[in-house]
Amino acid sequence: MLQQVNGHSSGSDAHGGESLREDLQEFLGGEAPLHQLDDLTKVNPVTLETVLRCLQARYTADTFYTNAGCTLVALNPFKPIPQLYSPELMQEYHAAPQPQKLKPHIFTVGEQTYRSVKSLIEPVNQSVVVSGESGAGKTWTSRCLMKFYAVVAASPTSWENHKIAERIEQRILNSNPVMEAFGNACTLRNNNSSRFGKFIQLQLNRQLMGSSLLVPRAQQMTGAAVQTYLLEKTRVACQASSERNFHIFYQICKGASADERLQWHLPEGAAFSWLPNPERTLEEDCFEVTREAMLLLGIDAPTQNNIFQALAGLLHLGNTRFADSEDEAQPCPLMDGAECSVRTSASLLRLPEDPLLETLRIRTIRAGRRQQVFRKPCSRAECDTRRDCLAKLVYARLFDWLVSVINSSICADPDSWTTFIGLLDVYGFESFPTNSLEQLCINYANEKLQQHFVAHYLRAQQEEYTAEGLEWSTVSYQDNQTCLDLIEGSPISICSLINEDPIPPELTRLLQQSQDPLLKVLFPADPEEKSQEEPSGQSRAPVLTVVSKFKASLEQLLQVLHSTTPHYIRCIKPNSQGRAQMFHQEEVLSQLEACGLVETIHISAAGFPIRVSHRNFLERYELLRRLCPGAAASPHGPPPDEGRSEWSPHSEQATLQALLQDILHTLPALARAPAEATPAPVHCGRTKVFMTDSTLELLERGRAQVLEQCARCIQGGWRRHRGRKQERQRRAAVLIQAAVRSWLTRKHIQRLHAAATVIKRAWQEWRIRMAFLASEELDGVEEQHSSQVTCSPSSFPLPQAQTRLLGAVTRFWPLGLVLANAAVGACGFRRKLVVFACLPLPVGSLSSYTVQTAQEQAGVTSIRALPQVSRVTGWPSCQDGSRSLTPHRGGQGAEPRGHSRSRTGAVRRAS
Repeated sequence: MLQQVNGHSSGSDAHGGESLREDLQEFLGGEAPLHQLDDLTKVNPVTLETVLRCLQARYTADTFYTNAGCTLVALNPFKPIPQLYSPELMQEYHAAPQPQKLKPHIFTVGEQTYRSVKSLIEPVNQSVVVSGESGAGKTWTSRCLMKFYAVVAASPTSWENHKIAERIEQRILNSNPVMEAFGNACTLRNNNSSRFGKFIQLQLNRQLMGSSLLVPRAQQMTGAAVQTYLLEKTRVACQASSERNFHIFYQICKGASADERLQWHLPEGAAFSWLPNPERTLEEDCFEVTREAMLLLGIDAPTQNNIFQALAGLLHLGNTRFADSEDEAQPCPLMDGAECSVRTSASLLRLPEDPLLETLRIRTIRAGRRQQVFRKPCSRAECDTRRDCLAKLVYARLFDWLVSVINSSICADPDSWTTFIGLLDVYGFESFPTNSLEQLCINYANEKLQQHFVAHYLRAQQEEYTAEGLEWSTVSYQDNQTCLDLIEGSPISICSLINEDPIPPELTRLLQQSQDPLLKVLFPADPEEKSQEEPSGQSRAPVLTVVSKFKASLEQLLQVLHSTTPHYIRCIKPNSQGRAQMFHQEEVLSQLEACGLVETIHISAAGFPIRVSHRNFLERYELLRRLCPGAAASPHGPPPDEGRSEWSPHSEQATLQALLQDILHTLPALARAPAEATPAPVHCGRTKVFMTDSTLELLERGRAQVLEQCARCIQGGWRRHRGRKQERQRRAAVLIQAAVRSWLTRKHIQRLHAAATVIKRAWQEWRIRMAFLASEELDGVEEQHSSQVTCSPSSFPLPQAQTRLLGAVTRFWPLGLVLANAAVGACGFRRKLVVFACLPLPVGSLSSYTVQTAQEQAGVTSIRALPQVSRVTGWPSCQDGSRSLTPHRGGQGAEPRGHSRSRTGAVRRAS
């Protein structure tokens, strides 16, 4: 790279490398800002950093759904957004010709699956796997998908079929409050966490849209079925710190009426060991909503009463406490107050009290060929375990019975539906300081689903490479089969070691003795079940344990998923506080790793993580053809813009391919080091160029080399151009300066001339005005004087000197008086000189005249004062005693010299 440009250093190598990375990142992701990238596969390069930045940018812009290849990433907004799930938006995605062209949404996944099952050629069953940790929004996502299918799958052709679809929709939606009340709980991460997995099968049939066979058929929802997986039964008897039991226990304690409290022995303020944090009130604690939903599902009021009575019996069973026995041969005694709890629990469960207490404290063992029965008192820990096991057994059977009731109300006849869409809601991989058996099974299920997901995504990658015409072999990636072998392997594995935790048969026999109608249904006295629980001799059948039952159901689920086209929705929780507009990269990264997206990114990186379209590749790397002289003069070139309409797509594609090959031929010249003798792999597909990170680095290195050469040429030409331009600018500046100076001089003279003209005009006007005023005043005095004399003044001609003096006084005396009497300016002798200069007196000795101003007089003489006749001289005199310049009306001859008439001063002849 250039180290100096125009005399300035370009910085250190590290700074240059950072600038290069920023420029490269801008190029790779410059097609659109990060928040506008609706698919994480468009992020270049595909790394954890860029994926996190893209998700964070979209989350900040209130965009919560992003595609990731075959997966939809759903960020929990933690705030209500009704317009994002409105029926109008559902219809928009349903009516769109290409819903994948719209913004990513769960409705896009729903519409794709719906259109796939209604295909006329080969309809394929679809499945949607919704996964994520607690609080990520899986339950809400599944609920919105069910609502979407219920809306779009309603038949518009038949009123009867439309009513059936509405009834199925309502029952499916009514099943949610019931399953959430009995299967959800408040945890540290979520107030409404699903503590079970479920697979909802939406059953669809094919229906003609018209009378013609050529008219496409629609898929109408005729029913649904719910299959649950691994309810967290342990929560009934054991809750972590700051967590709660299932919602239904708090609902019956807070929402029961007074009579129901009396019947179920639930007084106000009663404390139960299995009901922690009862003071917390959640919106999920609405008892009336659950009862109304159960009633709509066909569970009548008496049956509901039996259910809630059994749950109250489990709460009282939890208050049964045992003490250590002093004699191992004797059963453990009850702690103080536990007798009342055992009695109340037995009464609510309709069980005999003594057999209940005996079953909890004494263990039955069968041994030997003859299956002899031995009775062994249990320790305190074993008594607590058997008590907890009894409660978990009752609750698990009750939950399964509720699911069967829901299925009986919404499931359709097998002959009435042809295809289905499955919704799998599985809570994701989680690890706690202390993990239960159910949590181990959950993580095991996630590992199995992760293996299925990776295989499916890898297959999608292979299909894309095939469509682009690439010769691509299988990419090696980190497989989790070793982890699965550790859990489920044979002959020894974790499952095989814990597969001996079976339910004690005496607990089942005890519950079969109940007189409660509900418990009789939950625990029927089945001879086959009895023979299975009490095997004898060589006909011993394998015991059905929790692990074995879960493995069997998981294998069945995977078979269903393999037979369908899977779609994946990964729900991500941006933060653990449940606050909107908060994105914690560390927490999001751990979830991406748990749900398999990081592994997917690694698979992409192992293949060709850099994918650039042909035209963008040419725009950035066409300058590399300068490195090959033959390629620079190649006849191939892009068609001109003005003649683009004459080019066919085939010829344009051929031209692009030729240019791409010219650029790719420069790679050997760029790889000059021995280790880079063979260029990194790069493939030119039909629409994109696929390459690895090393190839991209090689291309960028060559591009930097060409840019360096071009920069040197540009610098030399720029310096020459700048020197010539500066010389021209200097000459032009000299000419401009001369012209400006000439113009400024002319402007200055013009301003002076204009100012002199204005001053001259003003002075002439003022002089005329003053002369006019003096003339009027003198005329008035002369008229008064002439009226007093006996003859006209014209009959007495004045001397020539006096006539000239009188004319000077008439013209100039006001100006002299004003200047002589000014407040500022000349004073003393200079003031007198001004007066003499303004009054052109006859040439003679100036000493014969005196100037007296108003400041030297005792008073102020007005210029309008009438002259008075002096008794001595006969000349008119002013009021202050000075002589007037106007001759006496009775005298003859010219006015005396040195006379002035003013209120500010007077001129008098020296005596």
